Amino acid sequence: MTRHQDGPSQPEQIHHQHRATLQRIARRLMLERGLLPTFSAAATAELRALQTAAGPGAAGAGPNGDAATHDVRDLTALPWASIDNDDSRDLDQLTVAEPLTGDDVRIRVAVADVDALVSPQSAIDAHAQHNTTSVYTAAEIFPMLPERLSTDLTSLNAGEDRLAVIIEMDVAADGTVRRSDIFRARVRNQAKLAYNSVADWLEGSGPAPQALAAVEGLADNLRLQDRVAQALRARRHSCGALSLETVQSKPRFEGDELRDLAVERPSRAKQLIEDFMIAANGVTARYLAAKRLPSIRRVVRSPKRWDRIVALAREHGATLPAEPDSSALDAFLVARRTADPLRFADLSLAVIKLMGAGEYVAERPDHEAPGHFGLAVRDYAHSTAPNRRYPDLLTQRLLKAALAGQAPPYSFEEQEGLAKHFTEAEDAANKVERQVGKSAAALLLASRVGEQFPALVTGASDKGTWARVLTLPVEGRIVRGFEGADVGEQVRVRLLSVDVERGFIDFARVGNGHA
Repeated sequence: MTRHQDGPSQPEQIHHQHRATLQRIARRLMLERGLLPTFSAAATAELRALQTAAGPGAAGAGPNGDAATHDVRDLTALPWASIDNDDSRDLDQLTVAEPLTGDDVRIRVAVADVDALVSPQSAIDAHAQHNTTSVYTAAEIFPMLPERLSTDLTSLNAGEDRLAVIIEMDVAADGTVRRSDIFRARVRNQAKLAYNSVADWLEGSGPAPQALAAVEGLADNLRLQDRVAQALRARRHSCGALSLETVQSKPRFEGDELRDLAVERPSRAKQLIEDFMIAANGVTARYLAAKRLPSIRRVVRSPKRWDRIVALAREHGATLPAEPDSSALDAFLVARRTADPLRFADLSLAVIKLMGAGEYVAERPDHEAPGHFGLAVRDYAHSTAPNRRYPDLLTQRLLKAALAGQAPPYSFEEQEGLAKHFTEAEDAANKVERQVGKSAAALLLASRVGEQFPALVTGASDKGTWARVLTLPVEGRIVRGFEGADVGEQVRVRLLSVDVERGFIDFARVGNGHA
């Protein structure tokens, strides 16, 4: 039996059950990858018993909150704001800026105090530790924590007082972090903002979002934050951080029918948050090391397949050194983005694959972790998304132990075992997300069998030839007429068939003698 066939390959009624179809596929894949799609009865019972949010009264109420509150500062008056996706409800962090003498600026990142309500011995924590991360699929989100926690009781929601761990950084005009500190505080989100509208405003192509304009001084504060974020980014890139850009898409539903896969582009607002989170994660790693606590780091090792990256650059007329050099690689990437923006996302993806996946590793305070090759940083501990990632929740517990002068709640040996599990579970979650994304793409094209599309060849090897459609964020396999097609070549393809369950999309190359 062949992989493809001419003509429609899916039942007609599937078009009226898009969301249910993708949800069923997602739940099946979660189970196949060893992830839990639902919470246990014990976790549900614990959730019902929770009454208090992670706010002013919770410093000693939660299983890990200490009875004394004298070490929790009151920063609720600052113009804190969150910037996230339009539909995000699990708000992990807030940011605010404060000008200092000269050109220095104090940046504070408030991270939701999830540990205040989630005990390490609880069934809720056991579920979170097992899955390690929230899994975001095209039709359903499988949250790491129950939604009543992640979108309410521990979320930094607008207008609510919440407990937070504050990461404070004094940043010079050149992007150098001169001084840093970590402490606990009460905060209040003054404005829930969204990436797209903030980016349009920062870039001068749209008005100030209503929530931003409603808070006195917030517009100036965000412009100051943007200036600092750009300085942090420029410094990282001067040290060799890589300029990578891949095609990211988001499903658009009308009711339960999938109507489109919208391409998500980089923006100044996303970069602002990304730059602050990278800096905050560096401060966290160095703080724990200074306190002589072992910690879990996020690393991307020096590429094992550097020789293939060198060969890839040579194919584009560039020369890279024989040994891994992130600055030289970034210079090549920047040049290619300018020379060929159409193919840059595919080049970026190839480089990412050749670099190898990121992983979690446990590090003793007297040892040096491999660092993060892509970000060009040595110290990097995930800490800013404890509602969505378990390594961040673990790191938060380490930080609170260090602040209280207590022994770490996890031994080095425990952290070693957990780091390995985090890497494996994250890989499983990524595979679920990618596979459901492929099924969504197949579903979107199910009614368009026989149509032709302009495409770009993205892969050509003994394993097969692949092409990305230029008018939709969709990739499929060329199963007919692939002979002679090479990476980077623009071709025209005809859709032969789709298999929604397996996420297969099969094309035939047309033109140049191919039917």
